[in-house]
Amino acid sequence: MTIAKIVSPNEWLEAHRAHLVREKAFMRERDALAAARRALPWVKVDKSYQFQTPDGPRSLGDLFGGRSQLVIYHFMMAPGDDHRCTGCSFLCDHIDGANLHLKHHDVSLVVVSRAPLREITPFKRRMGWKFDWVSSYGSDFNYDYQVSFSDAQIAAGSATYNFRPLRHGSHDLPGVSVFIKDDAGSIFHTFQLRARGGDPLIGAYHYLDLTPKGRDENVRGNLSDWVQLHDEYDSYKEPACGCGDA
Repeated sequence: MTIAKIVSPNEWLEAHRAHLVREKAFMRERDALAAARRALPWVKVDKSYQFQTPDGPRSLGDLFGGRSQLVIYHFMMAPGDDHRCTGCSFLCDHIDGANLHLKHHDVSLVVVSRAPLREITPFKRRMGWKFDWVSSYGSDFNYDYQVSFSDAQIAAGSATYNFRPLRHGSHDLPGVSVFIKDDAGSIFHTFQLRARGGDPLIGAYHYLDLTPKGRDENVRGNLSDWVQLHDEYDSYKEPACGCGDA
């Protein structure tokens, strides 16, 4: 760890007061970026998709749950895949706390994976997550929204991720897709996040960014340096309340 310069209280105050100018400028720029994001054009969703849910088959429109806005997190879980993505899980650990508030602000948040529901449900139960997690198994949804890629796409070099050619041969990658439904029931795709675009949804990162050591990763965004599934840390204790059984 690099030790910062040690100064007097007055010098500390002046340095932090000067830095606050940059913090305020960043916040104003972030607000402006969010406004520009909201002003981006939409595209109508004309294709029908069906998802497996605990309550039976549901359409994309059904996933809105009576609200007009829908955020989908694409969790990397392919059919038959024994690997459980640490990065996706890290982000999903932050969903339930926010979700209570989103539901009261006209936003539904749903997690989607290609794996069938029978493979999703045991892991969701293990993690103790409450959010809605559905399966796009058998549909083109993940492929159409460019978070899953076929062998043919990869072999031909035609796969696209984050608005540019896929750089490696992964069949599934993470992302966020955002939709809105109008009063007539038409659905529009309004925005998407891919790659490190999901960082702002990981609250733990923002706490770490406040600390002297920061994220302490060899490469920024390299979750494999330290993140584990939350029940695999040495200090983890199984909750006694049975809250993971729901």
